[in-house]
Amino acid sequence: MASLRRWLALFAVLAAAASTGSVSGRFVVEKNGVRVIRPEHIKGRHDAAIANFGVPHYGGTLLGVVMYPDKNTTACDAFDGTPFKFRSKRPVILLVDRGDCYFALKAWNAQQAGAAAVLVADNTDEPLLTMDNPEESQASDYVDKITIPSAFINREFGETLKKALAKGTDQVVVKLDWRESMPHPDERVEYEFWTNSNDECGPRCDEQMSFVKNFRGHAQLLEKGGFTQFTPHYITWYCPEAFLLSKQCKAQCINRGRYCAPDPEQDFDAGYDGKDVVIENLRQLCVHRVANETGRPWVWWDFVTDYHVRCSMKDKKYSRDCAQDIIKSLGLPLDKITKCMGDPEADVENDVLRMEQELQIGHDSRGDVTILPTLVINNVQYRGKLEGSAVLKAICAGFKESTEPPVCLNGDIETNECLRSNGGCWQDSKSNITACKDTFRGRLCVCPVVNNVQYQGDGYTSCEAVGPGRCAMDNGGCWSETRDGQTFSGCLDSVLTGCRCPTGFHGDGYQCEDIDECKEKLACSCPECSCKNTWGGFDCKCKDNQLYIKGEDTCIAKNMSRFGWILTLLVLSCVAGAGIAGYLFYKYRLRSYMDSEIMAIMSQYMPLDNHNNEIQPLRQDSTA
Repeated sequence: MASLRRWLALFAVLAAAASTGSVSGRFVVEKNGVRVIRPEHIKGRHDAAIANFGVPHYGGTLLGVVMYPDKNTTACDAFDGTPFKFRSKRPVILLVDRGDCYFALKAWNAQQAGAAAVLVADNTDEPLLTMDNPEESQASDYVDKITIPSAFINREFGETLKKALAKGTDQVVVKLDWRESMPHPDERVEYEFWTNSNDECGPRCDEQMSFVKNFRGHAQLLEKGGFTQFTPHYITWYCPEAFLLSKQCKAQCINRGRYCAPDPEQDFDAGYDGKDVVIENLRQLCVHRVANETGRPWVWWDFVTDYHVRCSMKDKKYSRDCAQDIIKSLGLPLDKITKCMGDPEADVENDVLRMEQELQIGHDSRGDVTILPTLVINNVQYRGKLEGSAVLKAICAGFKESTEPPVCLNGDIETNECLRSNGGCWQDSKSNITACKDTFRGRLCVCPVVNNVQYQGDGYTSCEAVGPGRCAMDNGGCWSETRDGQTFSGCLDSVLTGCRCPTGFHGDGYQCEDIDECKEKLACSCPECSCKNTWGGFDCKCKDNQLYIKGEDTCIAKNMSRFGWILTLLVLSCVAGAGIAGYLFYKYRLRSYMDSEIMAIMSQYMPLDNHNNEIQPLRQDSTA
């Protein structure tokens, strides 16, 4: 394991020298925030470096009480019992000193003693650094079991916390904040996995293969749904010019020393060579490229998993023939993959591997990739345990709020805040409609869209249906009442917002009361009328068998004499005749006017034989 790291470190130096002209590498420290809530005199925000072990709460926060042990301040020894298991409402964040043992061991001992998180205070004034895993394989027994988050803070901040704790007058309450540790710009997460086909490199190789097998299901679902874009990468190094003819370079490199990998057994005379690993890395890169071209980029996960099971070095089946059998079984075009790989023996650049070496060098805010395995999510290197559920949480934190896929809202990886008091958001219990929207980063109070009807409001205290169809949703929030089979509503489909009481009622539309038209003399007020108020209207009757005309608020006789009917028909006939005569006169006058206008215009452009300048009609039928 240590040997592999030395090879990777050597490559980092060589690659950086080639790309920048100087021997320099760049490692980016990924950070989270630590905000002091109490006591008042030290309130403020500080940066902390996320540890490369445990499980950071990407996208979330942790509020807790800081404790500093009276003895064993470095946490290098196990604590007696669980003295830091919180007995109040807040968990304990244990503050320990740097030094004397591995960072991971401090976190393990703190976790065993009941702490919910660990802050390691530096003992030197220097920039923040990333706390990494121990190199020794025997440490993996406890490293893999660490599930609490850890962070590294500078010496000054550590001393400030210790002094506040020493006073003992008030609890020191801090909030660890990972909400901005993972960029979350849009609805798609782009992530990369820097890995290796070598399965004989110790615990790190076992870790990455375990991750690939366990995360494959989630990865393929996310990719098929268009939620993520995944790209695998493989680290290579190159052989310096002075050593191109050496036994080491010939055994570990292809394309005349341009692309190399460490010997799996660290024995150049036995087993597989480093160049075998480079060739298989290249094949797996081309599997992804060709699968992506065919619209099935997720097949890479199947190939890598099957290759590890069927073609392992331990079984002496790590070969081209075994790989090609898997390629055929997955329905991938073997000829395209072979063409993508090129000739490993040729003294030429390989476009695929050359691109890998360029991508390995950091740029902008992104650091160099020097350690295997490395996961990069939205251009930020993931820190923490390489385990399926932990990585899924980090990927879910990379989605813009409210755009997460359903898998991110599973109760196993996030808490649905809407289940408790509706998240403090608006709710219509009668219609079972709520403004609370669960997201991976917490709840949002947003007025919803229900059955294509938009609700508007602040989401906390009010939401009101607006637009077409709003009256179908709990009557648009307006007044409505039914009596004797008759229903009146303050919601009008013709009006897109607001409430108005219907005719026969008065109020603000949210509360409406019947108007007594009879009492207020608003209708049925003629001398012959008899008025009776009804709910939402009135009933008006006339004396002597007369007929009530509501529009005129008057009574007329129901039966008219024969003379009356003849007189009525005569009047109607006269009106109709006058209308027809008026239309014919208007048509004649309009045509005469248009003819004279046209003749006047034409006389300006050509001589006319008009016989003593008399204007003649243009049409024969235009004369009377």
